[in-house]
Amino acid sequence: MSRTEPILDVRRLSGSLGAEVRGLPLAKAGPGDADRLKALLLEHLVLFFPDQHLSPDEHIAFGRLFGQLESHPNLALAGERPEFFELRAVDGAGAVADEWHSDLTCQSSPSQLAILQMKKCPAVGGDTLWASMYKAFEALSPPMQAFCEGLTALHDASAHGHPERKAIHPVVRVHPETGRKSLFVNHHFTRRIVELSQDESDMLLAHLRHWVASPRFTVRYHWSEGTLAFWDNRCTQHHVLDDFEGERVIQRVTVMGDAPKPAVPQRYAAFKDAFSAGSWRDLPLWNFLKEGKRAG
Repeated sequence: MSRTEPILDVRRLSGSLGAEVRGLPLAKAGPGDADRLKALLLEHLVLFFPDQHLSPDEHIAFGRLFGQLESHPNLALAGERPEFFELRAVDGAGAVADEWHSDLTCQSSPSQLAILQMKKCPAVGGDTLWASMYKAFEALSPPMQAFCEGLTALHDASAHGHPERKAIHPVVRVHPETGRKSLFVNHHFTRRIVELSQDESDMLLAHLRHWVASPRFTVRYHWSEGTLAFWDNRCTQHHVLDDFEGERVIQRVTVMGDAPKPAVPQRYAAFKDAFSAGSWRDLPLWNFLKEGKRAG
């Protein structure tokens, strides 16, 4: 006789994204539970599971239900579990995620999913916000949507002291499982719109960075110790508030990513000065953008 599936209590947290889920001890989750949670994740984009208190090995085992795990290339974190890392910050100092971003967009295949547990919660502050990049794209005017769909952007890890780690991605990507379009530029990693002049790129990126952070696209979560958050990095951004007092300790694993798929075939060559700073020859799309070839 098959195991009876637990009844899940799912409570939406905002109109755009986010749900709190109770009724399933994640330390005992199996493949069938993972399928149910993945379906909920595709619907709500970010899920929160209070009162879990997973050990590192349980955390890793839960993450592996959703794919191969990867280490973080931009954080020098040693340990016996390279796919598992812990970050500590005190009184807001040392918070490395205090800008809007999608994780590791400086890589050719940014991470798909992230699973984070709050191990020690500050007495005051330290909330995290997530934003739906589906909603951010869909709320743009049709002409702006069409314009953004034809563009690509350079992302790099200069904020982490590694400007050589870079990739070119579509400004609008298509989710490989839902088929929905989402904006894919962020404040932390995105440096340049490749097909535009520097001045034009600066103006568009300033607008989009401000646009995606609109409160109507977001959910703000107030943590408690032992809560685990699970989000889809392909269609969300997140931002840690560094207003906290006391120590904040998080533990995390990351599911390896895939190459972002553009919403439309690429339309334009790179702007004439876009490749003047540094070597781009090892980046995906470089030859296409340089030569102005049409995709498809």
